[in-house]
Amino acid sequence: MNGGRRLKVAVVAPSLRILGGQAVQADRLLRAWRDDPDVDAWLVPVNPVPPKLLRFALDIKYLRTIVNELTYLPLLVRELARADVVHVFSASYASYLLAPLPAMLIGRALGKPVILNYRSGEAPDHLSRSAIARKTIAQVDRNIVPSQFLVDAFGTFGIEASIISNIVDLDRFRFRARVPLRPRLVSTRNFDALYNVACTIRAFRVVQDRWPEARLTLVGGGAQEPELRALVTQLDLRHVEFAGRVTPDQIADFYAANDIYIQTPNIDNTPTSVLEAFASGLPVVSTEAGGVPAILTHGEHGLLAPLDHHEALASHILRLLDDPQYADSLIRAAHARVQPCTWASVREQWLRAYRSVLRAETCTVAKTLSTTEDTGDAEAQTKRTQDSWSVKSCG
Repeated sequence: MNGGRRLKVAVVAPSLRILGGQAVQADRLLRAWRDDPDVDAWLVPVNPVPPKLLRFALDIKYLRTIVNELTYLPLLVRELARADVVHVFSASYASYLLAPLPAMLIGRALGKPVILNYRSGEAPDHLSRSAIARKTIAQVDRNIVPSQFLVDAFGTFGIEASIISNIVDLDRFRFRARVPLRPRLVSTRNFDALYNVACTIRAFRVVQDRWPEARLTLVGGGAQEPELRALVTQLDLRHVEFAGRVTPDQIADFYAANDIYIQTPNIDNTPTSVLEAFASGLPVVSTEAGGVPAILTHGEHGLLAPLDHHEALASHILRLLDDPQYADSLIRAAHARVQPCTWASVREQWLRAYRSVLRAETCTVAKTLSTTEDTGDAEAQTKRTQDSWSVKSCG
């Protein structure tokens, strides 16, 4: 299809030095593309390690941002110049201005087709507040998001987007039947305000009143950890473990060791953690934040509660414990729901997306060059590009 040359894709995203959803999904994508016959993909980190003499700045607020940008921008120019397609992961607000936006602008300045892979549940507010974001997002070659929630959010502002699901490795997250279903709860959300882990802790207080030996494992870290620990003490809770931040290679062990997954965000998109719980065989109880209902239908794949409603969340958990047969029906449906998120399904969608923007770019070049008076070298260049990527028609 490509005449023997692999399509070169620069993936602009956080490295695993920042443990979060973007970094995890970028890492999974790059691992999946490794040794692929059609795609040569590599990471262009938005958080590059600065030169040794400047690494002291990593511990100094504001200065580390300046040093990061001074390291990041030249890296973008070098790495995007050798790419055929630029694949940019994106969050919102200040993060959008500092990381995705420079990649989008430099990619376009270098004449590279750009795919924006926007992933933030804060999109409705971000787009309503930022004219810069609305204008620049609308100008990329293609917007791809992981949920219908974000398609709808973009559509509100007249921006087209299509869906490609997050990736779940079913070899790593192995299904296990929970018989009997034990009162062992796990959460894998970081301790940031938007994830409202305090609500999880309050719900657990209600659960432990009924099941005194119930356990809660909190996997993650963040600025709110001191106050969350204080809340555990205030509520006189037992069997609460703060496991800290763990690497993506370790996270599957926490799903395997527990029986119920709980998360209580106020803002979210389509969290990979929910899909991982589905794959691992844990029933999921969550707030109905953002795009969560797009992947979890209440009463079919798991149970949803209103935002910050710890009593409703606890009631759902107690129902699962009281009715394990019902819990098992949710587990089985959820496991079926995650099958389209395997690499076998997602690979072809990304490959088509990369080829579609490259084809569109080639056609634009061809049409532009056809209007010039001197067609000698231009025609040769256009033909080489078309032969390389088997472009049959510009439509």
